[in-house]
Amino acid sequence: MLKIEHLTKTFGDKVAVDDLSLHIAPGEIYGFIGHNGAGKSTTLKSAVGIQQFDKGEITIGGISLKNDPLGCKRIIAYIPDNPDIYDYMTGIQYLNFIADIFKVDETTRSERIRDYADRFQLTQDLAQPVAAYSHGMKQKLAIISAWIHAPKLILMDEPFVGLDPVASHLLKGMMRELCDQGGAIFFSTHVLEVAEKLCDKVAIIKQGRLIRSGTMEEVKGDDSLEEVFLELEAEK
Repeated sequence: MLKIEHLTKTFGDKVAVDDLSLHIAPGEIYGFIGHNGAGKSTTLKSAVGIQQFDKGEITIGGISLKNDPLGCKRIIAYIPDNPDIYDYMTGIQYLNFIADIFKVDETTRSERIRDYADRFQLTQDLAQPVAAYSHGMKQKLAIISAWIHAPKLILMDEPFVGLDPVASHLLKGMMRELCDQGGAIFFSTHVLEVAEKLCDKVAIIKQGRLIRSGTMEEVKGDDSLEEVFLELEAEK
């Protein structure tokens, strides 16, 4: 579904991502772990076409991001670490705006908005301006907007930040549901307990370089993911 081959991204003299290669297959929830500044957000932004990269190749569903960025963006969704949503819109206006961009028909969008808004207990707030939303409510709205066009691949940067326990549980279920239907999830998180229970595969990045990846069992063995991560972080 998502192939990242030899991705390299620099900012001046700093190498943010250094020759990174990952493959996220259909049906997989793939976790991306690393300390602040390790290169996670840069990788995600590069993979969705927000940020240009210096070297490498990224393909989504067999489509080259460099050659056909719009073709890639039609089948993906991205949730950044901070849900920057137009404050002057109401919740329902924003969701309809996203549905318009992806050409979701009226009947389908209505059904999906009703379903997901009810799940997240946001239905009664959709008529309110986004400016009045809490961080958690904005995060829920961003999640609904990501799912509204039934993407094949969803990339998320720290998606559980700001969510209450019920919403977090719902999101985990939606992630698994999408992957059971043949989609794929690639997301970064600092919540290692969640990653360990939820992910099929995981990659650990340090100072821009991939230092370990594979199935959860291959990466952590008999230890916890937290123990493995801390051990790898301590190595020079």
